[in-house]
Amino acid sequence: MTRRPTYPSDTSDEEWAILGPLIPAPRPGGRPARLARRDIVDAIFYVKRGGVSWRMLPADFPHWKTVYDYFQQWNKSGLWARVNDALRVQTREALGRNAVPTAGIVDSRSVKTSQKGGSEVTTLARKSTDEHII
Repeated sequence: MTRRPTYPSDTSDEEWAILGPLIPAPRPGGRPARLARRDIVDAIFYVKRGGVSWRMLPADFPHWKTVYDYFQQWNKSGLWARVNDALRVQTREALGRNAVPTAGIVDSRSVKTSQKGGSEVTTLARKSTDEHII
């Protein structure tokens, strides 16, 4: 039973057509899955995009603990990194670029350690001050 999209964080049909195949299907055998993967993903997006706690999921989503358990399981398996990589490849190919970036740019504003003397300056505060003890 799939909910109708009612929250801004819900995936649209077009988004789900891209994202759905990247989400693992329920394991074969055992008890059949009673929750739609799309509902679980929408609940995860609600928490992450809205910045709310897991326990604050609205009642029309699956139970917060179930959603959290799926998120943790998929996170440990590296699913979110694989999804990000696959979406990056699809986006770059749609723009006519190479699937994998061939160069990286480091902005000088993001690398400031040498300006103050690098590790020598940053470790001064951590040095022992035993000689100052009375």
